Amino acid sequence: MTLDSDQHPVLRFHGAAHCVTGSCYEIETPHWRILIDCGLFQGSKSERELNYGAFPFPPDAIDAVILTHAHIDHSGLLPKLVRQGFRGPIYATKATIDLCSVMLPDAAHIQETEVDQLNRRNAQRGRPLVEPIYRKEDAVACMPLFRGAQYGDWSTVAEGLRVRFWNAGHLLGSSSVELELDGGGRSPMRIVFSGDIGPGHKLLQADPQGPSGVDYLVCEATYGNRDRADVSPEERRSMLGEIVRGAAQANGPLIIPSFAVERTQELLVDLHLLMQAGEVPRVPIFVDSPLATRASAIFQRHADEIEKGDVLRQALISAELRFTDTVEQSKAINRLTGFFVVIAASGMCDAGRIRHHLKANLWRKNATVMMAGYQVQGSLGRILLDGARRVRIQGEEIQVRANVTFFDLYSGHADAVELVAWILARGPIEQSLFLTHGEEEGLTGLADRLKGSFPEGRIIKPQLDDAFRLSPEGCLPVEINHARRLKPESVGRLDWHNDLSRLLLDVSEAVNSAADERGRAKIIRRMQRALTAQGD
Repeated sequence: MTLDSDQHPVLRFHGAAHCVTGSCYEIETPHWRILIDCGLFQGSKSERELNYGAFPFPPDAIDAVILTHAHIDHSGLLPKLVRQGFRGPIYATKATIDLCSVMLPDAAHIQETEVDQLNRRNAQRGRPLVEPIYRKEDAVACMPLFRGAQYGDWSTVAEGLRVRFWNAGHLLGSSSVELELDGGGRSPMRIVFSGDIGPGHKLLQADPQGPSGVDYLVCEATYGNRDRADVSPEERRSMLGEIVRGAAQANGPLIIPSFAVERTQELLVDLHLLMQAGEVPRVPIFVDSPLATRASAIFQRHADEIEKGDVLRQALISAELRFTDTVEQSKAINRLTGFFVVIAASGMCDAGRIRHHLKANLWRKNATVMMAGYQVQGSLGRILLDGARRVRIQGEEIQVRANVTFFDLYSGHADAVELVAWILARGPIEQSLFLTHGEEEGLTGLADRLKGSFPEGRIIKPQLDDAFRLSPEGCLPVEINHARRLKPESVGRLDWHNDLSRLLLDVSEAVNSAADERGRAKIIRRMQRALTAQGD
């Protein structure tokens, strides 16, 4: 027996479509509905507001979740899913489960803390109070639903559906997932979701793997338009050493916004080796992130599964390393003078303790801020890298005088050359390639590089909320019977919130830079006339 057309699975793109956060894909058949990832949106305020809205599906109708890895942009809405009625299994590798056990409660804590701060400001301004997306108890409630999986082993998820995990080389426990759907008398349909693909020769991870000969491939395109120089670990450490020595010469702190999981541990290994070799001064290294502290303990437990696990163990017991725990310990760091190193989350500077370190140090000429990873459009990290002279942090305007630099040699993502090689190694791809988890430049850049390898129309760049019916003969778009949550042109871009913040900072700078009272009054009158004209 063969399947009728309306029995073929429908693939829906609920996130990471023309943006790099909010990963969430749904596959629906007449018999079951599953999600691949359920991640938090980050970046512009318009995208972050999606986290507070309703899911584009009934949570209690989802039968299972398959989680590629623990990063919050892939896992961060699982507690909300459970809070709203999901009770099915969540399949993930054991290392991913261990990381989620600390990352999801941490995400809840950050939300609760930031909402408390926002509500204090809202109360002062007469604005309505808001609720966090979820609370710590919701994150804890997720954990009994997890089911551990081993790389290479098949797991039955639902009737006529099984999944196999492959090492994606991106993060401890990270996976590409291979789905095999019963073909109803024909050959099974095979769909692969890349998750996040790591680069070759990553410090703590093996090179990414995956199956070959699939029907459909959904692949990330974060760096689809970028070719990185082929840099050896020794060359990377040498370049890091230059930045560290520059910060030491300036006699100010080196502030490193970093993802708490994997990026922090990679930095600790290289800083440890540089200090051991005498290439940089031996100074305290403060890891000011409770999550990074707990994640480091998990990395120690899994060290036998990690590339360079023995070196990581040594770095984590280094005499220079200081893990801070309490808020008081964190604040005390900013009372220190001279050169020292602070590694704090979040890596894009939008949450966590890094914000008070930036607030305390961005105005200092002798401070160095080193961005150590991708900065999504609209994030504070991207705004700083784009050269902002003033920023707003926790409601206060901060002048940027520190040396802000970008050091992207720890990237957890494959570059364009590596992505092309990984995609082609999955061949033959019988039907379509869907490019996701990328901003427009990355999606277009990767699609252009692959044009000669796929028939016309087989490379698809889905928009947020797009859906496609998948058959052995090809895929067809499914009509959307509801309003899109965001207009396609606003996804993955700066929004009016960013524009307003930039305008207010520019106005403040212009007024403060005016020669005298008369000049300031003139600027203000011009603004008032512009506002009056807009209202007419």
